Amino acid sequence: MTYDAVFFVALIAAVLAATFLLLWRSRRSRRHKAAASSSEKWLLVDGSNVMHWQAGAPQLATVKSVVDSLIVLGYVPGVVFDANAGWKLQGRYLHDSDFARLLGLEQRQVLVVEKGTPADPFLLKTAREFDARIVTNDRYRDWAESHPEVQRQGFLIRGGIRDGKVWLQELEAASGSQ
Repeated sequence: MTYDAVFFVALIAAVLAATFLLLWRSRRSRRHKAAASSSEKWLLVDGSNVMHWQAGAPQLATVKSVVDSLIVLGYVPGVVFDANAGWKLQGRYLHDSDFARLLGLEQRQVLVVEKGTPADPFLLKTAREFDARIVTNDRYRDWAESHPEVQRQGFLIRGGIRDGKVWLQELEAASGSQ
């Protein structure tokens, strides 16, 4: 092959690669915007925090109760767990799909972060991107400088189990229930 032919093939490959990258980014951006602008009212659930709401012991039933309450109130819950949540709950690693099945959710609604990665920054970044709030009793003080929204009234929805029922502080007044 001549130098000109090699150069031409390399140029075509570079143009195709750049085109593919631009299309991929455009499609990804449209997907995020569509999800954020859809009629779904998302609330993120700090699963690793919520699972300790009842008597301090990790229980998936507590997360399930919170998820069910959010659905009744018209929200779409997105649940995020630390990688060790499965070990705490069932003595083994649980994947996104395992938690989704156990919680009765679609797989798109559950995420287990990678081992060694804290769920907090992912929750905060995702909440910011999708203009969502977070159900948790964590105050995220370690992240307040980079995520000042944690100090905004109503951004973090506190809750618990009282008399066997879920209460969600910031949603009680809005829903007029509980």
